[in-house]
Amino acid sequence: RPVRVWCDGCYDMVHYGHSNQLRQARAMGDYLIVGVHTDEEIAKHKGPPVFTQEERYKMVQAIKWVDEIAPGAPYVTTLETLDKYSCDFCVHGDDITLTIDGKDTYEEVKTAGRYRECKRTQGVSTTDLVGRMLLMTKAHHSNIDEDLDYRKHTDNFGKGPKGHSPWTGVSQFLQTSQKIIQFASGKEPQPGDTIIYVAGAFDLFHVGHVDFLEKVHQLAEKPYIIAGLHFDQEVNRYKGKNYPIMNIHERTLSVLACRYVSEVVIGAPYAVTADLLDHFRVTLVCHGMTEVVPDKDGSDPYEEPKQRGIFQLVDSGSNLTTDLIVQRIIKNRLEFEARNQKKEAKELAVLEAMRRLEEEKY
Repeated sequence: RPVRVWCDGCYDMVHYGHSNQLRQARAMGDYLIVGVHTDEEIAKHKGPPVFTQEERYKMVQAIKWVDEIAPGAPYVTTLETLDKYSCDFCVHGDDITLTIDGKDTYEEVKTAGRYRECKRTQGVSTTDLVGRMLLMTKAHHSNIDEDLDYRKHTDNFGKGPKGHSPWTGVSQFLQTSQKIIQFASGKEPQPGDTIIYVAGAFDLFHVGHVDFLEKVHQLAEKPYIIAGLHFDQEVNRYKGKNYPIMNIHERTLSVLACRYVSEVVIGAPYAVTADLLDHFRVTLVCHGMTEVVPDKDGSDPYEEPKQRGIFQLVDSGSNLTTDLIVQRIIKNRLEFEARNQKKEAKELAVLEAMRRLEEEKY
């Protein structure tokens, strides 16, 4: 009998840490079902989500280790939910998830012995990414420890009254060849495949990217999509500010986790050259409806594929950009942090009042 595995969460800002959790969970069984909470449930327990539930469902469905999603999964994981989806056990990372009243959301399944744990991905958390977004400098790609302004800023996140939470510290992600192998499909293009090349920053890999890649995937019967990822310096040249938010190693894993992508070129040249097209035997080159910034010398980076007649603009139907997401996330996150600080202040006030009452008794 196939082993059915359950994971659940908000998956509000899906990053490669979430993808890695789902990869590990899928490896523990044969079929992975991922429950995604509604906007209403998240707002009640955590604060307003950045992405709508429809966007979050689509994002999770695009991760290649996910076999099925369960929309509107309850915030607290019960045996009833596991049984409803015929799941043998539930998998979660080795951090703690609490309800609004401070209870462990996995208590029931843990007690029943239907809970497994997987390792958290070191060097990434939503909190850390938001910290990077809040600071509009390039500091997050270098000398984090020396950059006091950056540290001061990010340290406001994940701070409870008792100091820093161990799960939201700022650390640098360290790439290894093993991690890339775990995420890569390892599939070579087969005869009859249409080899399609797309290039970009793919920063903060989001639902706008997924919409685009899905549309590209639909262009051929047997698509083999190669995503060219530009180096950080290149992205910074054409995007400015503190972009990219994620470095090249982080962006590589984010794109590799997408079910529509077969291969990634790490540090692809900005201009799509004849060498690149010939080397990968590219049939088609696609670009979304976003602006194409000229190369350093003012030339069109897509000149070669256009001359060959293999260039195609693809309208994803989505207007979501990394810029818009940064704005959404910062706005919501600041509201969320303010809400948490108020809640903590109230709790501390109650504790203080109780302590005084105790003292007065004696």
